[in-house]
Amino acid sequence: MNQACLRFAPSPNGQLHLGHAYSALLNEHMANRLAAKLLLRLEDIDTTRCTPALQQQMLEDLEWLGIRWHEAPQKQSEHFPRYQQALAQLEAKGLLYRAYLTRSQIKTYISQQQDWPRDPDGAPLYPGSAFGEREAKDTRNAPYALRLNMQAALSTLQNQGIDWQELTAPDAKEAERIKANPAAWGDIILARKDTPTSYHLSVVVDDAAQGISHVVRGQDLYHATSVHRLLQQLLGLPAPLYHHHKLLTDDSGDKLAKSASSISLRTLREQGTTPADIRRKLGFAH
Repeated sequence: MNQACLRFAPSPNGQLHLGHAYSALLNEHMANRLAAKLLLRLEDIDTTRCTPALQQQMLEDLEWLGIRWHEAPQKQSEHFPRYQQALAQLEAKGLLYRAYLTRSQIKTYISQQQDWPRDPDGAPLYPGSAFGEREAKDTRNAPYALRLNMQAALSTLQNQGIDWQELTAPDAKEAERIKANPAAWGDIILARKDTPTSYHLSVVVDDAAQGISHVVRGQDLYHATSVHRLLQQLLGLPAPLYHHHKLLTDDSGDKLAKSASSISLRTLREQGTTPADIRRKLGFAH
């Protein structure tokens, strides 16, 4: 049997906080329990916001925590050809189309409709492939997004449902079968004219390329797993086991986030916090 393999995959577009530390240490904990490899992947497809300085700081913070990786860290920005190949596979199946509507145009369009459907993250669903194709005739040289034609993609499954195996606890020995619902996301973006991949596409391609057997990540990505399972089916990629862990929150009950300027690991270090303090606080004391 192949050795189990886990990965911690942060985006170096800001400073790590305690929520990142919890996810990284939980991956370490589960890798140790499974005698598995533990990999670090820097998800830096946004090459503008993911700066070299932030990448270096992230690596230093993780080294300070004492986490050891079985291989040198990989950067997604070094593997854009992988994603182009995956897009070519989907395009050859007739599952992609160019969508030209901007966010403001979508907002204007749906404001004229009643109870327009939204995806699990709260974003309005794209008005549809036919609408996008009609727009293309008038905006041949305008920026566009490559979207998955969800209806066409689901039709390739020939009415066979898809699901995933969810470990309901870090130390669970058996997984629960969860029914996937990718249709809830509508025609998702897989790439843009100026960005060769999206998170959804790159994460499933990289997990397969790196032989990831267990994906351990935050509860905020639970519903996105439906999309990832669909892409795995369409691209003929293996399906790992999943565990979506709890999210850490602040005193107001809001989840810790870079965008909310949650206190960073770097700041905690400067205040005298030790790696042992972090592990103890998060429940991973040796």
